[in-house]
Amino acid sequence: MNDSGGTVTIRVHAAIAEIPAAAWDACAGDVNPTVSHTLLNAMEESGSTTTRTGWTPQHLSLAGPDGQITGVVPLYAKTHSYGEYIFDYGWADAYERAGGRYYPKLLSAVPFTPVPGPRLLLHPSAPAEAREHLVAGMVEFTKRRRISSLHVNFPDPAQAKALTEAGFLQRLGQQFHWINHGYRDFDDFLAALNSRKRKAVKKERREALARGLEIEVLTGADLKPRHWDAFFEFYLATSDRKWGSAYLNRRFFAMIGERMPEKVVLFMARRGANYVAGAFNLLGKATIYGRNWGSYGDYKFLHFECCYYQAIEFAITRGLKRVEAGAQGPHKIQRGYLPVPTYSAHWIPDPGLFLRAGRIGRRQPITRPARGPLASVRPGALRTRRRACPRRVCGSRGRSRPSTTARTGAPRPAAF
Repeated sequence: MNDSGGTVTIRVHAAIAEIPAAAWDACAGDVNPTVSHTLLNAMEESGSTTTRTGWTPQHLSLAGPDGQITGVVPLYAKTHSYGEYIFDYGWADAYERAGGRYYPKLLSAVPFTPVPGPRLLLHPSAPAEAREHLVAGMVEFTKRRRISSLHVNFPDPAQAKALTEAGFLQRLGQQFHWINHGYRDFDDFLAALNSRKRKAVKKERREALARGLEIEVLTGADLKPRHWDAFFEFYLATSDRKWGSAYLNRRFFAMIGERMPEKVVLFMARRGANYVAGAFNLLGKATIYGRNWGSYGDYKFLHFECCYYQAIEFAITRGLKRVEAGAQGPHKIQRGYLPVPTYSAHWIPDPGLFLRAGRIGRRQPITRPARGPLASVRPGALRTRRRACPRRVCGSRGRSRPSTTARTGAPRPAAF
């Protein structure tokens, strides 16, 4: 593949560890920790995202003529659709009824994490063509391995627009985020709410702590193994109670506690010396991202206190601009959160099945792709040096196993 500076090379990596952390993070930036090398590597190294769990890493890197990496993409071959928060089961069923095999599929996303952000990660000095090269690389890899489809979940608005212009089908979703309008403290925020909402929030906060509960805010050096031990038990208890199993293991939490403690915030509820609930958050440059919640037992309004109100107080204190408290739902509006659009982008090589998938997806708003297979990129021009995804995932010619096998036994999430 040529650009204005010469030939560029795209490689496929079977583990993020094959890409130097400094090179990856130079492309990912320091705004959103969910796309950091440390977090994604901890998922792989802990065994949370592996072929065994249905998440085979197939990350892309883009290097210029000088061999320097100027772009990367977090990419996985998936044998199920769990842990994505963008639901395509109807598409999978329609695809297979039409004679195709939907799994494995390719997914660019942060596993188990419905946080909007960049997916085409570009170095600040990358040439203008770099984004098109990464899109072309993903599409060409999908074609060469004869994989059913390519999906990009929760790209930021600019990248969602670029993918649509490049020929991807776009689906629209919705989350609820809190915006800091320069509030001095939590009371200043409450004053901006109408009377009914203000009274409801005060009542919920009061009743959440009525049984002698206290909240500890832990980040950085304050995080100790005992805190992770307690939180992991809450995480497992809630996962078992609601979904039957958990995605992340204790080793993952140990790794991020050791390797990126300054990017972690735990809100832990305790009665006396005993912890009873906790919320796990990631801290970005201007945003706190709510991720997982767990508790022993049912404590009225404690979920709202730990996951929503404590995050708002933390954001005000730290001068953060936003709280993104996970994937669920309209009830957050009553607590000061506002609706924002989210996006996913989808490319399916078979045009007939593509149209069937589009009809299935009308339950959610859809933006039709631009004319042509990829409006602004030339995937046929790609020169790649790649490692193919394992045969046990893609088969000898990139074909998947039947979905009835691929989708069994996958765990479900415990998130906000």
